[in-house]
Order: sequence, then C-alpha cells, then structure tokens
Amino acid sequence: MTAPRLISCAVVTMVTLSACTSLSPGDPVVGGPVAGGVVGSGSGSGVGTSQPTGTAAPSGTPTVAEMTTDAYRAELDRARGPIRDALRKLDSTGGKGLDKRLQQTVAAMERAVSGLETVVPPSAVQAPHAEYVGTLRRLTDALADAQDDVQAQDVCTGPAVLTGVDESGRISPVRRSGDALAALGDYPTDVVPVKVSGEKSRRLRNGAFIKSEGRPGRAYLELKNGNNQDAVVVLTRGKKKAISVYVRKKSKFRIHGVRDGKYNVFYTLGVDWDSKARSFTRSCTFEQFGKSVRFRTIHTATQIRWTDWTLTLNAVVGGTVKPKRIKPGDFPG
Repeated sequence: MTAPRLISCAVVTMVTLSACTSLSPGDPVVGGPVAGGVVGSGSGSGVGTSQPTGTAAPSGTPTVAEMTTDAYRAELDRARGPIRDALRKLDSTGGKGLDKRLQQTVAAMERAVSGLETVVPPSAVQAPHAEYVGTLRRLTDALADAQDDVQAQDVCTGPAVLTGVDESGRISPVRRSGDALAALGDYPTDVVPVKVSGEKSRRLRNGAFIKSEGRPGRAYLELKNGNNQDAVVVLTRGKKKAISVYVRKKSKFRIHGVRDGKYNVFYTLGVDWDSKARSFTRSCTFEQFGKSVRFRTIHTATQIRWTDWTLTLNAVVGGTVKPKRIKPGDFPG
C-alpha cells in the first residue's frame, strides 16, 4: 500500500514522516351497490326500489366539469411558484448540502406536478396542458435520478445538476411547452427561472490563492499534486481557515511565510472549479490529511531555526500518512 507523504525539513535537520389480483373461493365479492326487489302494481306493500318509466339509470362514472379560464390560470400559478423557488434554490447550492437540497427540489416539484395532473383545463387547451405537464413530469423524474450521481459525487453542485438534466433534454421541452400554452391565454408557465449553461472545465492558475491571511513567517509548505485532477488545499488553524490555494494536477507549489501554529490540512480534488460555489462541479472528492502540521520558529542567542514541510497529495511509495475521506459538508471550503 502507498500513502501520501509528509516531509518536514528543518533548516538544520530533515525529518521524514509518512503522510396485477384474483378472487379465490370464499373471498368476499366487492362491487358497487345493487338495488333489488318487487314493486307492487297497487297500494300493496312493495319491497325494494323502483325506477320511473323512461328514466335512465345513473351512470357509474361522474362527469367532471372543466375549469373556467380564470380557475385554470390560478391552478397554473399555484404550481408555478413552488417550482420556480425550488429550481432557484438548487441553482444557488454548492457542494455543501447539495444532496438534501436536491431531495427538497424533487419533493416540491412532485407535489406541484401531481396537482397539475389532476386538473381538467378548458377544452381548448387540454392537449397543450397535457404536453406541458408531461414535460414537467419528465424533468422531475430526471432530477430524482440525478440523486444517485450526487451521492456518488460525480456531480457536485446545483448548477452542475441542472446542466446534466438539461443536456439529457429535460429543461428545454418544459420551456417550449410552457411558451406554447402561455400563448393561448397568457397562462403563467414560466417555471424555469434560471439560466443553465453547458458543461465547463474551468481552472485557476497553479498557485492561485483563494484565501490567504498575512504570511510573515519564515517557513514554507510545499504542496505536490501528482494526481490526475486539480486540487484545492485548505489549511485551518483552530477553527479559522487560514490559507486556501489551488494546485493543478501534476504540479507543485510552495507557500512561503506560513505563520507559526498547528494546522489541519484538507484538500479536494475534482474537475471544473466553480469560484462562486467554491467547489469543483464534477468528480469531486474531499479528504483530510491524516496528520496535523506544526510550524514553529525558535530563536536562540546565535541562530533562528524553523521547520519547513512538504506535503504530497497523491500516494507515494514509503508514505505512512493516510488521508481520511470526509463528507462535502465537513470540508472548510
């Protein structure tokens, strides 16, 4: 087995640390109510019920009246709000809480779409209504399917989820069918309030600081990323996030001037860095380095000594510091 390696080197010395049902006989027969009996022709006592001559028996299926235009418009508007709100919130969600947010989005859309599926619109728009609701149902199903990708961390942000369902052909049909229905009576069907972009592969330059406190120290931390994905490394001191830096794949970077203190080291690997969400959008992993790193400067009468560190993010022969896989919500991004 190999593991990441952590190397500490002091100015004076070098230390290596390894980082379908049927009835059976006897079953009760279930059916609609049946009236029976004999009706006398005179004033005798009859048993049962009678039908007036020439009157048809009641139908077993009631007729549902179609809605008025105003009532139908109100139903569309009632569904529109929750759908728009759910999609807008999903679009603004980064890596933290994405799984829960997507579940909430699917639940909100399921309630709204199920309501529209029971609506009987005016006869003039019944076919466009069916098309519109059908596209909404397919979008809801696609979002439900995307939960597997989110849990596997193949998709890591809300915008990336929407990009995926759009590329599978589920958002554009909603907009087209909604526009077609709206044109027939100014109906509120603009239920997708967000702009969905195509898949991207954004990167920062190697060594770009995402966050950094002042660095007046003498020590440095060298970061080596031999992985096939870019990384963002975060150093925390206590509960404070001190430094966050971007290290491209197959690259290294040295952070100079690290303050004295004990640091925990976290890093995330992935594809397509979303600076707004502060997260990779695809193929993301989150890890914590298995050992804290302490920087200390010692002053004596004749010399100043300090410790430098080298941290390798990928597994190396001889490494003994094993990283710990963490949840996205535990990453201090």
